[in-house]
Amino acid sequence: MKKGFFYKNSLSICFITLFILALIAQTYFGWQELQQEYHDNKMSLSFGEYLHTGHFISATFENFQSEFLQMALYVIVTIFLRQIGSAESKKLDGKEAVDREPRYHPGAPYAVKKGGWKLLIYQNSLSIAFILLFVFSWAMHYLGSYYNQMEENVLHGKPVLSHQEFIKEPTFWFETFQNWQSEFLSVASIIFLTIYLRQKGSPESKPVDSPHMETGKG
Repeated sequence: MKKGFFYKNSLSICFITLFILALIAQTYFGWQELQQEYHDNKMSLSFGEYLHTGHFISATFENFQSEFLQMALYVIVTIFLRQIGSAESKKLDGKEAVDREPRYHPGAPYAVKKGGWKLLIYQNSLSIAFILLFVFSWAMHYLGSYYNQMEENVLHGKPVLSHQEFIKEPTFWFETFQNWQSEFLSVASIIFLTIYLRQKGSPESKPVDSPHMETGKG
């Protein structure tokens, strides 16, 4: 039986839909929160205006940058590091399919055929993409956090800080590290829990009957 478009793309469709719904909810309630502060200062804030505030930019990219950092580190460190018994680790000994040198064959990506610097970039493109997304999101989080703080300072009659002054303030770094630590904990959790726990049918779990100390997905 031929599988349809939605079946073949259901995983990405599911998470993109959840992302959009969560972003809409975050934006709406963020607007409500900041709007209340504006009302307290006898000012108004439309929904369109909210989308240009540091409050919205900071809250959005604060989460993005920690997620992209998590994925960049995970992609890179799992090349070299191992965890006995974890479904999220490569096997302790021997080479795996992901370690083999790329060879051109019908259906292989264009960069594999061309070789050279194109292949060099392509074979590291996943980590490069996540690193670039992290750097961009971190920069946007910083700018959003800065503008949000300056907007609050203006509302409360406090002086506006320069970028050099703001980067030394604890607010931005508190926001940054509270997100990073949660991402590191979530990765550590799935690495450890997949040693002993199972979920039948999930590619993130070992087969239910696998020994605890069997490393990899089997």
